[in-house]
Amino acid sequence: MRSNKASSVIFFGTPEFAIPSLRALVEFGFSVPLVVTAPDRPKGRGLQLTPPPIKNLALSLGLKVFQPEKLRDPKVINEILSYSPDVFVVVAYGRLIPSELFRAVPFGAVNVHPSLLPKYRGPAPIQRAILEGEEVTGVTIMLIDEGVDSGPVFDSRPIPIDPFETAGELEKRLAVEGADLLIKTLPKWLSGRISPLPQNDSEATFAPPIQKEETRIEWEKPAKIIINLCRAFDPTPGAYTIFQGKRVKCYGARRASVGFSEGMPGQVIGLSEEGLLVFAGDKKVVAIGALQMEGRRRLHAKEFVKGTQSIVGSRLGQ
Repeated sequence: MRSNKASSVIFFGTPEFAIPSLRALVEFGFSVPLVVTAPDRPKGRGLQLTPPPIKNLALSLGLKVFQPEKLRDPKVINEILSYSPDVFVVVAYGRLIPSELFRAVPFGAVNVHPSLLPKYRGPAPIQRAILEGEEVTGVTIMLIDEGVDSGPVFDSRPIPIDPFETAGELEKRLAVEGADLLIKTLPKWLSGRISPLPQNDSEATFAPPIQKEETRIEWEKPAKIIINLCRAFDPTPGAYTIFQGKRVKCYGARRASVGFSEGMPGQVIGLSEEGLLVFAGDKKVVAIGALQMEGRRRLHAKEFVKGTQSIVGSRLGQ
């Protein structure tokens, strides 16, 4: 058994969600000789080569960064294992860790997953939980195996979902909670004080990647489903509708407090302090708080209507 300060952790992670966990490992006193992340990618209108968020943090902490295109390359595997780590910590890395890697280190690969496993295995658990109207989600610390989020579980922590919370807001909270649970769990695993328990596969649900066609608002659906869609895809990729042949992304959706008895699904019936008022398929009214026309910036509903007055009275999605 090793103390925290003597334990060597190689960290795998890419997006903002991974930042609290890497920072927590360093602050807690673990040795992190290497951070493995995705390669820099072109981004934005200018397609400027942009590093992943975890790279920026790692470099600011003085950590060495490795950005392989393929983990299964024998040279890549040998490079990672040359650091003789005790354990891997994997947080939203975005790729499966080959068994040749995690079976070659004494304590395997510990993963921070943003759901209460075995529910929502897969790459989009936060968005899927909101889409399904879940009121509670959570974070789970598990040991990686050859499957997709199917390994045995060390611990999990339930987290309530606010009725108006977006995926972006929830992700930030779960990232912090996941880092805290990781730091409470990892020392126990390294010192032999806990063992993971197998998941009940019969209770497993899956969270596959979000497909572009899923992000289109179908105004014939009930208001609750439309609201959850807007929440789940905020800030990215954005739930959208069609207006005058162009895509308009919709954010900040909620049930409007005003009531109307007549209207077609997608019909814009006005503007209130709550947002742009649109009929849903169940005759309830959805208030859209902010909108973004393709190629333009996101605007509060009042600002959007000032520049696009013809939207009031129109029917969206046509």
